[in-house]
Formats: sequence, C-alpha cells, structure tokens
Amino acid sequence: MLGRATLLLLIALGMMGPPSFAQAQQKTITVFAAASLKNALDDVNAAFTKVTGIKVVTSYAASSALMKQIENGAPADVFVSADLDWIDYGARNKLIKDDTRVNLLGNRLVLIAPKDSKLGNVAIAPGFDVAKLAGDGRIVTGDVRAVPVGRYAKAALEKLGAWRAAEPKFAMSENVRAALTLVARGEAALGIVYETDAKAEPNVKIVGVFPADSHPPIVYPVALTANAKPEAAQYLAFLQSRAAKAIFEAHGFTFLARATS
Repeated sequence: MLGRATLLLLIALGMMGPPSFAQAQQKTITVFAAASLKNALDDVNAAFTKVTGIKVVTSYAASSALMKQIENGAPADVFVSADLDWIDYGARNKLIKDDTRVNLLGNRLVLIAPKDSKLGNVAIAPGFDVAKLAGDGRIVTGDVRAVPVGRYAKAALEKLGAWRAAEPKFAMSENVRAALTLVARGEAALGIVYETDAKAEPNVKIVGVFPADSHPPIVYPVALTANAKPEAAQYLAFLQSRAAKAIFEAHGFTFLARATS
C-alpha cells in the first residue's frame, strides 16, 4: 500500500502534466567566434533567436584558440574566424564543412591611444615610426604568432618598415579585446586593433588608420563545423540575411556576403 507522502507526490506530479511543447522543442547551437565580433554578433544572435526560437551559445576568443579547441574536440556547430588562415587550417584538417564557408565581413586596422592621450591624428605611411610615437610606453596587439589582429599588425609594420624598431616595445595579448582593454585602462600607450573594436570602446580614440595595402585583407569567414547540428544551417543562412547585414553594418563592419532576404 502506498504511503501518504508517496501518494501526495504522485498526485502533484500528475497535476504538473508532461513538459510543454516549447520546453521539449528547445534547441541550442554553439558558435565559436572571433573576439572582435562580440558586440555585433550578440545582437545578431538575439535577432536569430527571436525569429527561430533556437538559442545561440557563443564562445568568443582569438580565432587561433577557438580552432585549436575545435581540433581537440570542443562541441561547436559554427566557426567564425577573423582571418582566412585559421579557417583554411580547419578545412585542411577536415574540422569544418568547407563547402559551407562564406566570406562574411570585412574590417579595418587602426592605431589607438587612451582617450585622454595628447596624441593627435597620425599619418600612417612608409617610414612611420610607431616606436618613437609610443615614447616610454608599450604598444599592444594580439599575439603576432597566431592571433589574427597581431598577424595583421606585424605584416603592416613590416611593410611600412617600422617593425624592427617597434618590436621590443610590443606586449602581446591573447585576443584583440584584451589589447583594447589595456589601452582603455591606460596600461599601454598605443594599441593596434580593428576599427570596430575601437568604436565600441569609449575610453580609447583612433589616432591612425593603416593603409589597406599594408597588410592582407581583413576578412571574417564563417563555416559549419564537421559535426554541426542540422539547425546550424539556419543560423548560417541568417548570418547572410539582410537583417544581419543591417546589424553588422551598424557596428562598423563591411558586409562581404551577398545578402539574402
């Protein structure tokens, strides 16, 4: 014979009923995205979830770190890189579905200083001496060995003949947002980041823009991972929509994909 407590529990569970349809149908995808995309992609993700009901969980870091995590088995459905090299790496190692990749966005490389810096606008051209400009301070960017923004920065300074003198003054950060924070706090005299990052941080100012031909084009490619869930294809399509285009452009990115309805 059932005890009173057990009987009451069974009655309570019966009154609760089965899980709702919405709960049963809740779907989630995981996106690994370059740190510089955070503000814009958070807004795009919110719009996507509102339209589809699919929740997006996003991990932001340097493209190099994210791809290595995917290679080591991290469960991601979509990868958005800040350069072509790391998505090429994923393709070579069959970590992404190469036939789904799209060059989604573009950006610009800029030189920043703390907002209260006495530096004015700087013309960045061959012969540009960023080491002298930094004075006794440090220059910060992403790790030039692996992080896309750092690789763009080194390429630009080498092309302009400024790298050798500047290298001893460089501090390397794990991603572009970490570099941005150091300049915003006044812990570095100068930083090299993406234009969109600089515009998102009120405590820094842009003092110069690197010529587009001083470094490889800044391209953000996106692709589904090799083990992507089926609903990730909806997300990839949404990233190329006019709705997403408007959000990305509002954050200062150049939209490279052909926008769909």
